[in-house]
Amino acid sequence: MVGCAGLRAPPALPYKRPMAETTYFPRRLILAGAMISGVLLALAVHMMGVRYGLDLGGLWRSGSGEFMPTGAAIAWWLIATVGFSGGYLTASLMDSAVSGQIPPRMRQFLIAVGVLVLAGAGQAASAPSPVPTISGVLAGLAALCLGAAMAFCGAYFALRKA
Repeated sequence: MVGCAGLRAPPALPYKRPMAETTYFPRRLILAGAMISGVLLALAVHMMGVRYGLDLGGLWRSGSGEFMPTGAAIAWWLIATVGFSGGYLTASLMDSAVSGQIPPRMRQFLIAVGVLVLAGAGQAASAPSPVPTISGVLAGLAALCLGAAMAFCGAYFALRKA
């Protein structure tokens, strides 16, 4: 009995070992993280859009003869789309990352993209604003509310599907 490593039984074969249990995060935690991510992306797009003339503040300016300025409409839809898709994708990625289905390279790539988008928004926000103050504040609050609502909807649909 010199060759026996265990005291009672031989070691189990690799294919007979029990599988590791999948850990799950609470849905509220995933929903909150996805909402925060979607709101940050929507605000980043709003700040970068202001630099290129896509401003929600055009809705409150009375100087234009148009019913609704085109730049304001494009900004509205762009912020809503980014908020929804950001919340949806973040909730999907967080749900699959918990179970270990995302490779480390993909995770690092997504982190780098998020940092670059937020850095670009920070640079755009640090420059002097071409928008009047009260109009810019109202546009920022509207973008925040729109981004939060759409990020919640996107995250909710992603978690409902999963």
